[in-house]
Amino acid sequence: MPTRVLKRAPRSPAIEASLVRALGNHMLDALGLERAELSVLLTDDAKIHELNREHLGEDRPTDVLAFPLDALDQEARVGERLLGDVVISLPTAARQAKGRKRPLIEEVRFLLAHGLLHLVGYDHATAKEKREMSAMTRRLVNAAPIAPATRRKKRSPGR
Repeated sequence: MPTRVLKRAPRSPAIEASLVRALGNHMLDALGLERAELSVLLTDDAKIHELNREHLGEDRPTDVLAFPLDALDQEARVGERLLGDVVISLPTAARQAKGRKRPLIEEVRFLLAHGLLHLVGYDHATAKEKREMSAMTRRLVNAAPIAPATRRKKRSPGR
């Protein structure tokens, strides 16, 4: 089952849902979850703020949220897993990418890896967990290559 991507981010930076889908599929493969389904919502600060407030009690926007769906015994029952939803704020990702001097797609890839790891049980509440999650995040980022042509949009002559 694939990565499904929905973009609902009015007036947000442009990013191709098909590219995010491919990154998610590479990450699922790297985790041995080829038959799992991952849902990704690319949204704006207002929507992620609302979700953060409703579900986590945090009254502020954030960069990424993860909402796990999978029951632990579901995989044994049906051979497939519905992992859950990763929600990424494109405006926040764009600000972070600018601050880190890297393309937006690289920031989205990082946030996708981070959110996916939360869906499969990783956390960063302790120093040990943070080290493990950071190492796994690097592994997933490296498993999901970005084609050179997608890193920067080419400009038309005369622009």
